[in-house]
Amino acid sequence: MNPSVWQVSGGPIQRAYEDVFLRHGVALIGPGDAGPFNPNRPDRSEDVVRRFATEMRAGDILLLRSGISSIRAIGIVDGNYQYLPQFDDVNGWDLQHARRVRWYTLPSAYSFEGSVFGGSPPRLSRINQPGILDYAFRFVYSPPDAWKSAALPALPPELPDLDDIPTWLQPLVAQIRDLFDLYQDPVTFGDLPAEDELIVHDVVPLFRALGWPVERIAVKWRYVDITLFRALPRTPDNCAFIIEAKRIGAGVEGALEQAQGYLNSLGISRDIIVTDGIRYRLYSASHNFEPVGYANMARLKQPALQLFEYIRRP
Repeated sequence: MNPSVWQVSGGPIQRAYEDVFLRHGVALIGPGDAGPFNPNRPDRSEDVVRRFATEMRAGDILLLRSGISSIRAIGIVDGNYQYLPQFDDVNGWDLQHARRVRWYTLPSAYSFEGSVFGGSPPRLSRINQPGILDYAFRFVYSPPDAWKSAALPALPPELPDLDDIPTWLQPLVAQIRDLFDLYQDPVTFGDLPAEDELIVHDVVPLFRALGWPVERIAVKWRYVDITLFRALPRTPDNCAFIIEAKRIGAGVEGALEQAQGYLNSLGISRDIIVTDGIRYRLYSASHNFEPVGYANMARLKQPALQLFEYIRRP
């Protein structure tokens, strides 16, 4: 009997996490903060989590979907459902429901004709379309074969929570967590706040707490959302960091290119911080703008302290 074929989403374009799947040999589903799947839980969990945990089988074929008609990789499911706490914050998503997968990354995205996965595809579903099934089976049952038995990549370590929050940070963390909970309730709060509101209530207060005086925190200086200056006057040479802010849910990772454009226009190379007021990601200018630091104010981990120390006022 042929294995089942499934499609799993690699996340929306602005907050994609497909690279995490490929790097660690996993397929991930959320929400996962409620804990491991348990069929006896009163809410019965979300149906997509139930199917992921109980209907998918080792040996099934998994298509890593990107958009409504394309796939980036094909994989073979290895083993049973797992709950992996180390994936509690993947670009802001809680994706602890996991399957190990041997992925084969396609040289370029493969596009089927039309919106084969639907106009608004679910993040996980079983495939029944003959054309997709034919493609999947022909691919898996054709060479090369080495990837089908290759060792699975290592899982990332589970990062410890930051339980002992520094005194100077405690009021700000409490405020941001209260706001974050409100932001998730459109009935009580209304529309999500705009970037400027996040800058006022969340971002600037963090840099003030990190020791930056107000005269060295510029807002909308030369079109940059926030610029930190190591000294006055406010000139490009005195710039220490630039910060690009995005609305919550817009995906901070997509802000890097825009921030690099600002640096080019200023004729300088500086570290970049991108944020949505809750999540902060640092990109190092000296390391080809690789991500080197991260903090999620709603779920702080120990490495966040290293980020805060790095961006403290010198």
